[in-house]
Amino acid sequence: MPEGPSIVIMREQTAGFIGKTIVQASGNTKGVEMAALRGQQLLDLRSWGKHFLIQLPDLALRIHLLMFGSYRINERKDATARLSLLFDDGDELNFYTCSVKTLEGDLDSNYDWRGDVMSDQWSAAAALKKLRAAPDTLVCDALLDQDIFAGVGNIIKNEVLFRIRVHPLSTVGALPAAKLRELVAQARVYSFEFLEWKKAFVLKQHWLAHTKRVCPRCDLPFHKGHLGKTKRRSFFCTNCQKQYPPALTPAAAPDLPLKPARSDSKPRSQKTPPPS
Repeated sequence: MPEGPSIVIMREQTAGFIGKTIVQASGNTKGVEMAALRGQQLLDLRSWGKHFLIQLPDLALRIHLLMFGSYRINERKDATARLSLLFDDGDELNFYTCSVKTLEGDLDSNYDWRGDVMSDQWSAAAALKKLRAAPDTLVCDALLDQDIFAGVGNIIKNEVLFRIRVHPLSTVGALPAAKLRELVAQARVYSFEFLEWKKAFVLKQHWLAHTKRVCPRCDLPFHKGHLGKTKRRSFFCTNCQKQYPPALTPAAAPDLPLKPARSDSKPRSQKTPPPS
């Protein structure tokens, strides 16, 4: 599933469509009345978290690429588009395997931009307030909560928790105040680093935890588990990532859903974040 930084890149790549007029709309989505789009000028393109947003005079469109969605600019895939927009100058924008929804009113009335980690209006204070209101939430779930960290996905979750040395099964309320502030700060910092590395085509080279087998700090096998309510994959080191509050002993918690990852290969030499 594309994370917030990838949607920012999508927004930047399509910025040239602003001001153009739709002359034809088609596709197999059931969430849009195609006839209503014809003749409308594209006023703005924005992003909020994992949502790509198209502002038209009478309505707005929300595109969510889900797990395997994609888009094409001035080219087509050998598949039926979910939504295809043809403009007055012959350019076209095509979306595949995604969710398309019509939004009434302007985008500012539909979104709180303070919750988007990539937005200029991002509010760390608002995120902290929401986290403190959910003390029993696991941090692995909190980071993926789009109402708190819009745009954060599983890669960012794993890398942020490794960077700040926090176990994914920690609860929000058990984190020290300084560590909670660090969690919020690094969710935004890492998102912008993700954006920079993604543009340079070197994102995977900077992963320290996500999909890795060995901790680059401790040279011990990572653990892997589908944790929390989201059941998304977590990669973590039980030696340097502290759990708040401390975990039960393995004998007292035999059903703890952790599975050691294979450790038959050494990690590449990588720069390790400074200790917290």
